[in-house]
Amino acid sequence: SFLLSILKMSVQPASKINSSTFLLTAFSGLEKDYPWLSIPFSCVYAIVLSGNCLVLQVIRTEPSLHKPMFYFLAMLALTDLCMGLSTVHTVLGILWGLSREISLDACMAQAFFIHGLSFMESGVLLAMAFDRFTAICNPLRYTSILTSARIIKIGLGILVRSFVFIIAPIVRLKFFHYCHSCVLSHSFCLHQDLLRLACSDIRFNSFYALALLICTLLCDSVLILISYILILRTVLVIASREERLKTLQTCVSHISAVLVFYIPIIGLSMVHRFGKHLSPVVHVLMGNIYIIFPPLMNPIIYSVKTQQIRDRIQKWFTKKSC
Repeated sequence: SFLLSILKMSVQPASKINSSTFLLTAFSGLEKDYPWLSIPFSCVYAIVLSGNCLVLQVIRTEPSLHKPMFYFLAMLALTDLCMGLSTVHTVLGILWGLSREISLDACMAQAFFIHGLSFMESGVLLAMAFDRFTAICNPLRYTSILTSARIIKIGLGILVRSFVFIIAPIVRLKFFHYCHSCVLSHSFCLHQDLLRLACSDIRFNSFYALALLICTLLCDSVLILISYILILRTVLVIASREERLKTLQTCVSHISAVLVFYIPIIGLSMVHRFGKHLSPVVHVLMGNIYIIFPPLMNPIIYSVKTQQIRDRIQKWFTKKSC
């Protein structure tokens, strides 16, 4: 089959297939401080999990929030929740002194979910940009364009794009021979980190990963930028200054979420490209920021900046206290 032919390309013979155990890295040189470092990391993960669960619960229980904008927000919160769940066990496992070891199969599974969820978050942010573009630039057709059936199709399309196309390079990791080292450079598994340890021919994985990044993250960011250029052009036509500000305020939360997602990616890329002289602690810290920062900040952003969510949360907690 086509998949089998892909797997056979540049793969070592069966005698060299490696199923070794890898060692995850947290903050080298700070091992004695791990018990103290585990406190802020535990608090951050608690906020990630509880914050996104709260947003999902509010949207689920409030019929007035059953609208396209909040359906996409629920997708974003679910993606962030899954990202937190896919990394919390290895990060805190190291800091709590439980285990640094991870098998190849578990490492592949974690890399699959981390990269797939990153692509999914980018896709959801693009869908949210389309939602804002439709609401501002074509308000009379908003409900007819973003129907429930179309939202489901968009969600399924994002899901398929995020996880199906990443299967081939992740599965190929199983057939590589790892001989350089068994120490990974982060506290979770990433595709490029495993490639760094492989002695096999990794050209397919390298080129495929680059093409996938261009077709997802880069294209999504360009389309989001174009959507906001069109939104800004429409807003500038509005005569009233108050109406212009009111219209732009509906985009503040989404713009903040886009910046929170893409800035850490750019920062991590810069550190990997130009920061070879920096301490390994900086690389690990940037990797954790890339993974944890968006799931941490998105529920805070939408709880503070989106009036409907803020009002429902206040109302919910007021009822609980009574």
